[in-house]
Amino acid sequence: MILKSLTPQQVASWDAMAQHRLTICDGSVRSGKSVGADVAWIDYCRHAPDGNLLMVGKTERTLKRNVIDPMIEILGNKRCRYVGGSGELFVLGRRVYLAGANDERAEEKIRGLTLIGAYVDEISTVPETFWVMLLSRLSLEGSRLVGTTNPDSPMHWLKKGYLDRAKELDIARFQFRLYDNPHLPSSFIDAIKREFTGLWRRRMIDGEWCVAAGAIYDAWDPDRHVVPAAQLPPTGVLLCMGIDYGTTAPTAGLLLGVTAEERPRLAFVDEWAPAPMTDVGLSADLRKWLAGRRPQWFAVDPSAASFKMQLYADGISNVMDAKNPVQGGLRTVNSLLATNRLVVSDACRHWCEEVPAYAWDPKATAKGKDEPMKVDDHWCDAGRYAVASTVALWRNMVPLTMPVIDDEEAA
Repeated sequence: MILKSLTPQQVASWDAMAQHRLTICDGSVRSGKSVGADVAWIDYCRHAPDGNLLMVGKTERTLKRNVIDPMIEILGNKRCRYVGGSGELFVLGRRVYLAGANDERAEEKIRGLTLIGAYVDEISTVPETFWVMLLSRLSLEGSRLVGTTNPDSPMHWLKKGYLDRAKELDIARFQFRLYDNPHLPSSFIDAIKREFTGLWRRRMIDGEWCVAAGAIYDAWDPDRHVVPAAQLPPTGVLLCMGIDYGTTAPTAGLLLGVTAEERPRLAFVDEWAPAPMTDVGLSADLRKWLAGRRPQWFAVDPSAASFKMQLYADGISNVMDAKNPVQGGLRTVNSLLATNRLVVSDACRHWCEEVPAYAWDPKATAKGKDEPMKVDDHWCDAGRYAVASTVALWRNMVPLTMPVIDDEEAA
């Protein structure tokens, strides 16, 4: 059924795999690039010469979610069988090895491996060292690779070293746009256009390889988002206390709740701004500041081991390492702001002061990386910790159209 609904762009990317060593599909989210790559890969698994096959994602978990599960939906469990824990997938009787590539050490996993074919999900998220090693492993006659990616920085190694040299390197490149997918309802397109603004809209909706520049939270509007503490809608639940821990820098905390409205919103209810002191002093000050308020979780800076131990010792047991997916967390907070799903009490003075100057680091941008400037960002970090660490708790109460990125970057 799915084959009958393929777009011309998807069919072309499928056909290209028979003619080119590398086929790369890049473009916006939900544009259909993954379906084209999946079908091309399934067909290659059916007809490929003898040899090893490999599928790669940032992690095996994201690979399963983004690629393997849709392949099972196309083929059924008998013809596409995932063997959890073994690092193997069987596609039409062919064994396919699976690998995660989330850091520089990942290239060690494929040293010495000779391949006839490979599929790479979200190429821009794997280390360049892994990619170079992978290409060297595709050494058999007729070996092929197909991969997908969302756009990134124009200085990214994939863009500069490969996509910009597609003709020279005999790469079949296919660029997908949101509007190339005729199966998306207009209501869905309108919704995600509202959720993605600034950098994320240009990349994820328009499919543009563009630099990260200017304000990170470009959707921020104090006139829309800031509410006097006395007028803040009542919170039905206090989800989390996000804490950015500092030794020489300030320690910062933001209390996140969900409003008890007909259409609930997330709310930064209050902020904690203690003076510099020992872990013992910070713990005592925090408990006094809470004044009986009981958040479900304390999401604490993962590097703050001593402070977390002090909280445990003082009877606060619901402490977790804050999840810190920087890109996913930033995009999620901005989407909440853009769709009026996040409200901020004016008691959160430091957060409101930091946000307008919270900007992309031009030095990192020049290196092809998207990173915030590490200046006056303590409450911004605390807020991101609280939001990103409690996605599972609020995603059904305060839903976004696109899946929220939590502990891993997703396609």
